[in-house]
Amino acid sequence: MRIPTATYRLQFNSEFGFAAAQDIVEYLKNLGVSDIYASPIFKARKGSTHGYDVVDPTQLNPELGGEAAFQPLIDTVHHHGLGWLQDIVPNHMAYDGQNPYLMDIMEYGPDSEYFNFFDIEWEGPEELGGRVLAPMLGDFYDRCLERGEIQLSYDETGLSVNYYGLRFPMRIESYGRFLSYQSGRLAQQLDTSDRTFVKISGILYLVKNAIVDLKGREYRDQAQFAKGLLWDVYQESDAVREFIDQNLVIFNGTPDQPSSFDLLDELLSEQFYRLSFWKVGAEELNYRRFFTVNELICLKIDNQEVFDQTHDLICKLVKNDQFNGVRIDHIDGLYDPTRYLERLRDRLGDTYIVIEKILEDEETIPPEWPIQGTSGYDSLIQLNGVFCQQDNQDAFTRIYQQLTGESTPYPELVAAKKRLIAETNLVGDINNLARFLKRVCQQYRYGRDLTLYGLRTAIEEVLIAFPIYCTYVNQEKISERDLAYVQEAIEAARKRIPQLINELNLIERFLSLNFEGSLPEEEKAQWLHFVMRLQQFTGPLMAKGLEDTLFYGYNRFISLNEVGGTPGHFGLSMRQFHQRQQQRQQQWPHAMNASSTHDTKRSEDVRARLNVLSEIPSEWETVVNLWRSLNGSHKTVVRDQVVPDANDEYFLYQTLVGAFPFEDSELASFSDRVADYVVKAVREAKVHTAWLRPDADYEDGYVAFARAILTPGEKNNFLPEFRKFQQRIAEYGIYNSLSQVVLKLMLPGVPDIYQGQELWDFSLVDPDNRRPVDYNLRRHWLQELQQWGDDRAALLQNLLEYRQDGRIKLWVTHCGLSVRQAYPELFEQGDYQPLFARGDAEEHILAFARQWGNQWVVAIAPRFLTSRIEPGEYPIGKVWGETTLALPSGAQHWQNWITGESVTTTEDAALSDLLATFPYAILVGTAADQPAPEATTES
Repeated sequence: MRIPTATYRLQFNSEFGFAAAQDIVEYLKNLGVSDIYASPIFKARKGSTHGYDVVDPTQLNPELGGEAAFQPLIDTVHHHGLGWLQDIVPNHMAYDGQNPYLMDIMEYGPDSEYFNFFDIEWEGPEELGGRVLAPMLGDFYDRCLERGEIQLSYDETGLSVNYYGLRFPMRIESYGRFLSYQSGRLAQQLDTSDRTFVKISGILYLVKNAIVDLKGREYRDQAQFAKGLLWDVYQESDAVREFIDQNLVIFNGTPDQPSSFDLLDELLSEQFYRLSFWKVGAEELNYRRFFTVNELICLKIDNQEVFDQTHDLICKLVKNDQFNGVRIDHIDGLYDPTRYLERLRDRLGDTYIVIEKILEDEETIPPEWPIQGTSGYDSLIQLNGVFCQQDNQDAFTRIYQQLTGESTPYPELVAAKKRLIAETNLVGDINNLARFLKRVCQQYRYGRDLTLYGLRTAIEEVLIAFPIYCTYVNQEKISERDLAYVQEAIEAARKRIPQLINELNLIERFLSLNFEGSLPEEEKAQWLHFVMRLQQFTGPLMAKGLEDTLFYGYNRFISLNEVGGTPGHFGLSMRQFHQRQQQRQQQWPHAMNASSTHDTKRSEDVRARLNVLSEIPSEWETVVNLWRSLNGSHKTVVRDQVVPDANDEYFLYQTLVGAFPFEDSELASFSDRVADYVVKAVREAKVHTAWLRPDADYEDGYVAFARAILTPGEKNNFLPEFRKFQQRIAEYGIYNSLSQVVLKLMLPGVPDIYQGQELWDFSLVDPDNRRPVDYNLRRHWLQELQQWGDDRAALLQNLLEYRQDGRIKLWVTHCGLSVRQAYPELFEQGDYQPLFARGDAEEHILAFARQWGNQWVVAIAPRFLTSRIEPGEYPIGKVWGETTLALPSGAQHWQNWITGESVTTTEDAALSDLLATFPYAILVGTAADQPAPEATTES
């Protein structure tokens, strides 16, 4: 298996396609990465900015350049010795007219060859009448219809219904209704012996009589034949063309004349889909979505045919050595993740596989999964948490409570936000689960008196109480791990709703697979289906309740409000950090290490700044109170509500401290970015406004406040005060960020660099973090650094002096990657040994060693520097006083790969010597009888 040395994440879109990526391959090689880690590149919905809304996984995305541009790119990648790690999406596709598989179902219903392709419950809510819901309208169906927004059209592909950019086909039976309407007009113009009349009569006979009795392929073939005949006649005959065009006008109605839309309404009522207001999707859904996104419909990937079809191109690209690894998006959405991964491993062979998986505190991946680990959210949380000063948790809790009045314990907030999502966005999904369980338990006398309402309420409580994203019960067994989580959830639900003890006992029996001894296999399969179906909704509820709601509303310290994080825990101790890395080395040594991703709420550099605040709670409290008093006049009142409220204002101040640009010239564009961001944030928080019920007054007031305090002027007393404080925080944030880089690159696992973040990047949540990257600047600066010459001391002094330009981060990144390239076996297989400094600065130094045979690497990085150095002072030399660090005794000769300096020691080394000229060290060591290593960062 080819294990990447380090990956570099690229976000492809129409503005950055295959040709653009080809231009930077050489730069990435020189930077030191081994593999491009690509966002989804298969055909997506037109204009997609991320690629996760796939419409056809059997072809490369033409908007990125298609096969013609991909092949030269991959040839260039291989020419430079790089690999390719591909992000794939097995859980869902776009619910869109561009999706040929879904449109085939919409047109042919049960006779479509893709009828079982998507996760649709055709026997779902009775009100849908066996049709799949299409919740894509911007308003109630009747209003959209009677405003003339839903229109019938006709072209070579046949009759279709159109709503702005949405286009759905009409089933062939509807052609009969359409062509029969006022057909006398056409008969008057055509002689009965006319060839055109004969063709039209034949088409009508086909669609109204002959085709309806056919099934499967024969049905589809005849439908296509009839459609082809009609198009031929439409092109050949002026009379037919005029008749059809006039019928289109009639069916499309006249706005403000409701009855004129009756014909189109009747036509729509007989389709295999039901158009509806998008909000209906929360309650009457009969297809599974990605989380709560109506526009993403989930696949039945457990179906072998679906797996084969959607993975055919992926497997070919792996087999042809164009892909060297895959990253699986949203593994928890799959019906049977274990079986999927086993099937994928069988197809891909000895290929590097990682999964997108969020792990709760102390949670582990099932050890039997045939993968190399996760894509790095867990390592991100650990890297971030160790720079949060735990000792100040109580101070930040007190500050938050005094500023906002929020004193609800974190676990209660988690439950409340999950309940909010369960009772709004996921109502339809929970209803479907309850209906299924009701049908199954009616077979047993102990379940017959359990009501649908009771079962639904109990299911909701169990989902809310689930402590992790997902369990993985399948046909094989329920593991001890999963059984413990099930019992924890049931016990929590029992405390919440003791009156539904019988319903909860039943659900526990099902979830534990506690079958009756004589239960037939068919009934066991029903129990198992309920369990595996329920597992598909614990993850979305957790994700939407925490990541997309609570993490925008619980603002005690927003650096911790990150994907995979638990902000109720105030950081991570040094010993906990080392323990997690040792476990990682033992269990998943080749998992990915991330510090920023396309999903993170804020970039690594934003969090690095915010973590500085955790060191200075008193000073932070003082400046926040000052800012609040200075900005009071910018607030507005909407329906007796001050805008923004104290919680949103506190969120904004933290955001500004973390994301404010170094250059004042960027202030105008930064203000625009913040305006977009606060609207998204406050909608996600779902307190004063939400995506389901936007409150424009509150949003506008919040945006106006943000813009006002960011607009320079004589009357803006806030901005100078803020800038003075923020610049100081930004200085310390630089050192936090560089420490994070050193650690990430040296830790067990495969480090990943998110696009552009080898320089300073103060991005917020998407789409802010998908802005174009200036690779010309990065290429130029890397070449300049590599050509600096032998005077390493002068280079380091220059980088420290001009640290705000970002070259210092580029240099540290490049040095760390160079070490990994030079010692691949050490990083693939070497163990992890915590090192602890001794002296008054021991809590300010993170250090560890990696060892494989006679090869050693030691990483040294500072933290909590506000109490060690003054602004403008470097954390080098005498700053470290008498503090020492015992280097591993197995090596004697050491070379600092960043500074080029040599160290020879068999005793405790003084930190003032190890960090004499630069705040960080990556020491490469050899035994006494081995030649000293020589640091090189040449390309």
